[in-house]
Amino acid sequence: MEIGQKVKVYRLRDRVSAQIAQKLGQIGIIEGYKVTDGAGIGMVVKFDDKFSTWFFEDEIKPV
Repeated sequence: MEIGQKVKVYRLRDRVSAQIAQKLGQIGIIEGYKVTDGAGIGMVVKFDDKFSTWFFEDEIKPV
């Protein structure tokens, strides 16, 4: 997946806040990458409401 690509949140791996849980099923745009634990890479996704957060690659899929 690349920066600028549209993605849909289709699952959440861990327990998250209600604000992030509301993004399940929504579409956003990848705006960057995040090193999560030294081995994993997360994708920073920005939504239409200007909210952004990161997801693991297996939690999102291209639209």
